[in-house]
Amino acid sequence: MKIGFVGLGIMGKPMAINLVKAGHEVFGYDFNQENVAELVKAGGFEAESGKDAAQKGEIVITMLPNSPHVESALFSENGIAEGLTEGQTVIDMSSISPVASKDFSVRLAELKVNFLDAPVSGGEPKAIDGSLAVMVGGDEEVFNRFKDVLDVMASSVTLVGEVGAGNLTKLANQMIVAINIAAISEAYSLAKKAGVDPSRVYQAIRSGLAGSTVMDQKSQKIFDGDFTPGFRIDLHIKDLQNALDSSHAYNVSTPFTAQAMEILQVLKAHDYGSDDHSGIARYYELVNNQKLQ
Repeated sequence: MKIGFVGLGIMGKPMAINLVKAGHEVFGYDFNQENVAELVKAGGFEAESGKDAAQKGEIVITMLPNSPHVESALFSENGIAEGLTEGQTVIDMSSISPVASKDFSVRLAELKVNFLDAPVSGGEPKAIDGSLAVMVGGDEEVFNRFKDVLDVMASSVTLVGEVGAGNLTKLANQMIVAINIAAISEAYSLAKKAGVDPSRVYQAIRSGLAGSTVMDQKSQKIFDGDFTPGFRIDLHIKDLQNALDSSHAYNVSTPFTAQAMEILQVLKAHDYGSDDHSGIARYYELVNNQKLQ
């Protein structure tokens, strides 16, 4: 299949390369020419603009930081919408506001273009090895038509509801991940202060009820003090802001998410915004005046 792919960043580039490896013709566009060059080196092709990517692809996938970036990629001059024809499909794999997803769907429907919101979870490592979790909102027939494409990039692809449901599910995921990392870091901080090795605490509890994928993936990074980004704190702040905005729109109380957001804001104020979100542990190091390594 010919696929236009707009957004070749930390996540988008390996996702696009995996599509190339699976035999698809991928036409990539990004402001960062080095990332485009890497896609071309892997066997993909360069698109000159979002419009060009849409004209060359049977479908268009977007993978961008937030709602305004997706809107610009879709509807700006030389954007994707200018290159679309009736019956094409846009699959937005960015993590954005569910309200924005619904708006984009309506605007594209006026062009008789299908839209799926299909955000992902798993960070850069799973984008590289093609084992992301994808949560999709949109029409079931459209979803079934392109599920095989999504399967190339993921180990799990689930239709969760209508347009917007994918991003609402992603926000739920991000709420749980941030709160989980905070809880783990808090517990390890108590252990350290009490003279108990946090790494041994992890080994003792990881197979019990407190165990989680988050604990397994993030604990060693915390113990090593290695906060090389797989998923940056700045991006998690963006996701939690969307979660809080959505919770206010639906009149839902989310106090743990609000507290996690405050922790992330402290870290951003200390110039840790580009660190991996496992760096939430640094907040506890700051307030407790101790290292967890």
